[in-house]
Order: sequence, then C-alpha cells, then structure tokens
Amino acid sequence: MRIKLIFILLVISLFLIAGCENYIISKDKPIILKDNIFTESQLPRFKSGDELVRAFEKARESGRSQFGESTTGILTTATAKSSSAFDSERDYSETNIQVESVDEADIIKTDGNYIYTLAKEKLIIVKAYPSYSANILSIINLDNFNPAELFIDRDRLLIFGSTNYNLVKNLEGGNKGIMPYSRNVNIMSIRLYDISDKRNPELLRTIDFEGDYLTSRKIDSDVYFIVNSYPYYYREESAICEEIIPLYRESNTANQPKDMRPIAKCTEIGYIEPIQAQNFITIASISMTNENIEKETIVGSGQNVYASLDNLYVVQTSWPKYSVVGGLIEDYFENTIITKFELDNGNIKFIGAGNVKGHILNQFSMDEYDDYFRIATTIGQVSRSGGDSSNNVYILDKDLEVVGELEDLAPGEKIYSVRFMGKKGYVVTFKKVDPLFVIDLSDPENPEVLGKLKIPGYSDYLHPYNENHIIGIGKETVEAEEGDFAWYQGIKMAIFDVSDVKNPIELHKVIIGDRGTDSDILRDHKAFLFDKKRNLLVIPVLLAEIKGEKTRDNQHGEFTFQGAYAYDITLEDGFNLKGRVTHYDDEEIFLKSGYYFRGDSSIKRSLYIEDVLYTLSDNRLQLNDLNNLNRLKVIEFAPGNSE
Repeated sequence: MRIKLIFILLVISLFLIAGCENYIISKDKPIILKDNIFTESQLPRFKSGDELVRAFEKARESGRSQFGESTTGILTTATAKSSSAFDSERDYSETNIQVESVDEADIIKTDGNYIYTLAKEKLIIVKAYPSYSANILSIINLDNFNPAELFIDRDRLLIFGSTNYNLVKNLEGGNKGIMPYSRNVNIMSIRLYDISDKRNPELLRTIDFEGDYLTSRKIDSDVYFIVNSYPYYYREESAICEEIIPLYRESNTANQPKDMRPIAKCTEIGYIEPIQAQNFITIASISMTNENIEKETIVGSGQNVYASLDNLYVVQTSWPKYSVVGGLIEDYFENTIITKFELDNGNIKFIGAGNVKGHILNQFSMDEYDDYFRIATTIGQVSRSGGDSSNNVYILDKDLEVVGELEDLAPGEKIYSVRFMGKKGYVVTFKKVDPLFVIDLSDPENPEVLGKLKIPGYSDYLHPYNENHIIGIGKETVEAEEGDFAWYQGIKMAIFDVSDVKNPIELHKVIIGDRGTDSDILRDHKAFLFDKKRNLLVIPVLLAEIKGEKTRDNQHGEFTFQGAYAYDITLEDGFNLKGRVTHYDDEEIFLKSGYYFRGDSSIKRSLYIEDVLYTLSDNRLQLNDLNNLNRLKVIEFAPGNSE
C-alpha cells in the first residue's frame, strides 16, 4: 500500500504526467471535429463515466483533491495592432505584449479613433480623437458581471469576466429525485458585442464556463483562452460523472439563456496516464468574426501560459511532497510540466508534454524560437536565514524533449525576471544584490553564461530597448547590516548595455521615491508604455517619500503622489523626467493614508494617440499634451462631469 501511495504521489502536473511519450499521438494524424468537440483520439479518453469517477475518487483518497472548493491558478519588443473598421493612419500605442502579433487582453484598448475600457463593472466607449471633441459615446452597466479584460477586432468587442450561477438539482436518482439542493457556481463568462454603432453596442452572444479564467491570446480574429474548473464533490457515496464535469452554456439575443449542462460527455474528457485527477482545464477558442467555438476539456489545470503564432504552452508546477511525519518523500522532485497545443485558425490540437526541474516565475520565463522551447526555472526557496535554491535554463525540442540545460545558476538566490531575445537570454536573480546573467542560446544543446553584472537592487521586469540594450524596472536595495538579505527601497529603472556580452554594464539608472514606493509594472507588464521612436516611457507610480532625515534602511516613506511618470529615454542621456500626471485633484487623500493606499483615481494604464497621452483610472480618462503634459481634458465616467 505504501509503495502504491508513493507511486501515486510521484508526479503531479498539468495533466499529472509520467512517461507521457507513450501516449502522444502522431502529429500526422488529422483532427476530425464534430459538434465543436475533438472526436479524434489525439488524447486518450475515459471509456466510461465510472472510470472518470474512479480516477477522481482515487485522487481524493490520496489527499490529492480539494473537492467542493475553488482555487485560482497562479500566471523582443512586441505590439499587436488592433483591427478597426478601417485602416487608421494615426499613430497610436497598443497593449504591451510578449510576442509580436499575439495580442493579450487588457482593461483598455484603442484603434486610434476610439477607446474601449472597463471600469467599475462598466463597458465604456469613448470617441478619443480628435482630443478637443473627445467624449463618452456609451456606457453599458454590466450588472451581475465582473469584467476582467477585453479584446477588439474591427466592429467586434469581446469581454472576459466572471459571474455566479445558482444551480438547482436533485440529489437522488440523477435528476429524477425529490430532494433538491442549491449551490452557487463560479462562472467564467464571455460576452461578444457588435460595436459598429458605438452609441448602441449590441450583445451578440454569451458563453459561460464553470470555473476561473486564467488568460487568453488573440491571433488575427481568433481568441484562445484557458479555464480552470474544480469539481464539486458532495456525496459520501460514489459520485455521478455528470455531477463533477464542468458546466457550460451558450446563449444569444435570439434565445433565452439555457440551463447549464456538462461541457462534454464523460467519454469525451481527455487525460494522460497516470491519471491523478484534481480538476479540469478547458482550452478553447472563439472567432470574433464568425463566432465559431472550439473547446477541449481534459483532466488537469494551468498556472502560466506562453503562446506563439503557432503553438500554445500551458504549464503547471508539481511541488515536492512530504510524508505525514514531515519528511520529504524520496525522489519526489519539484517539476514544471509543459503541455503543448498547436493553434491553427481556431483549431486546437494536443501535441505533447514534457517536464523540467523547478518552478517558473511568469509567462516571460518561457519562449519559443526556431522550433525550440526555452524555459527558466528556480528550484527551492529563499529566506533571510538562507535557502537551498538554484536556477536553471532548459531548451526543449519541438517534441518537448530536453536537449540543452544550464543548471545551478546563482545558488541561494531566485529568479526575479527573465527575457528571451532571439539567440540570447537575460536572467535576473536576487537575494542581496542583482546578478544580471547574459546567456548564449545559439547552440540549443549547449547554452552557456557569457557574462554577468552584479549591482544593488533587482529588476522585476525586463524590456528590450534594442538588440544590445535592455530596460530593467524593479527596486533599489540596501544590504542589511545583519543577516543575509537586503532592504527594498524606491523603484529603480536602469538601462543595461549588453553590447559586450561578457561584460554587461549598467549604462543609466534612476531611483523613484523611498521605501514603500510601488508600481503596477512590477506585477503587470501591461502597465508599461514604451515607444522607442518617440523616446517615450510611461509607468504608473505610487510615490512614498521620507520627510526629514532618514534614520534607518527599513524606514517607510509617506505616500505623497499617485499617477503616471513620463520620461524621455535615450541611450545618450538615460531617463529624463518630462513630468507627472495625476487623477487626484486633492492631496488630502494622501494625508489620510496609512501604511496602505487605495483610491479609485489611481492611474492604471496609459496610451497615446498622436500627440496626446491618455491615462486611465476607475473614475476617469484624462487627456494630456504629450509634449508638455498640460492637461487638455478630463472625461469623468460619471456622466455630466466631464471638463
């Protein structure tokens, strides 16, 4: 029994995979679609509902599942022009994305003429250009719907969000019993609008999935997205298969919303051996033009996603496991499981799976180049008292077999940021100082460190300036007098010169504020606005400043400002502050703040159209002259309050 239990606990992954190469179907085998369900067995399928239930009950007995509970999955300069109803000749910025032409959903989008944004559970469409006549065209109250992100494509707009659904069923005899029960189901919902009439957007379609939205990507007019679902297990006796499969429904303006039903038949759910069932993942696509939907549901879950124009990679970490007496289970390692899907005009095809040691930081820890997949991981943890961490870079071929590895980078530290740029990779690790590693990836089988730079502070986000220069944004630090750690200080921005790969240098840097200063860019790359041809860089900043003499390195500043910092950025002069923009007209709010600051007028995003900077908060859209940052106009989201 002990041997069996250890075997069950050995591997957990996206599909909880071990020895998966025996189950990968030939990629030459065609996909046959029927009723939007993948019927070709490129993935093994459960043979019956009882077999699926036994897989989940086996995991439940082993303590591998959290039935009845919901948990949310952890997540080159590129732009993606939004398609509009006509080709705009205006110069405007797009969402900061990872891969060129692979768009990412965000809370604000523009096509150079209009701005589409989400604020306080509302969809707001603004006539943005020209600036002197900018005004709100429509506000849609998204009642009982919590919007998260959106895409636009010509005259279509797609919103991802969440809502609740009250499920009423019968306990006994399937749906024929007499003992009803009720429960709220968490729903990931998609709403597709026709926005050809900007004053009166028309809701075309609503699609609901039981579960949580993870992330999405848009290639041309096809949107791919990931949903994590968690089975609700209430019976003491054996469950019914249909009761634990995620629910799904579609509706449009021509029909009343239907009751939710299982997303697929029990025998249409995919898996990979050995099955250790915890939850489900649905990889789906919707065309924003013809509304066609494709979906595949399998046993597993996702935590981070990377997408190229051709492939989608979903990853999940399998953490080390400990026995009931606290000892680490022998040979049970921390692994990242990578599962690859081919994307083709909305079709989604399972290709294969692989694994590497350690866990990843975020989507920038992954990259695809010349049919190779590169990934940077950290093994172990770091604390003030020490740690057993190490860092690695792995290169996998198109079949997800590891062909090259670079292990044991910066022992005792962990990865804070990664950026892959063509044949090179840049990795920042940190504990007391910031080593920036320059890694040669030109020979996939023999990656090697070319050079490194150790400086105070660290970078949470790396962004290419050009082939030989990188912008890093993170925190300045001061080494603690006692202990093997450092105190965070203000925000640090730097330009690194990697022209001499063996001797990278910090060319320029600027420090914003004192300890406590924060920015959304440290956690969300979409808050970053950079345009090299305009020498423009804009980031949101919550500024904390120490008033009077600084008495200690861990002293926290007082909040004095929130808004956008706009810089002229050049290789010759570094960062030159053009000015600041805020949506707070009264500084009293900062005087009343304590250790934490919250406010509906905090700037979250910025974009430009021609020579106007547009900044977004929950309360307003503000227009400033990009040359001198003079305020041009304020559009309050409460109607009638615009200047």
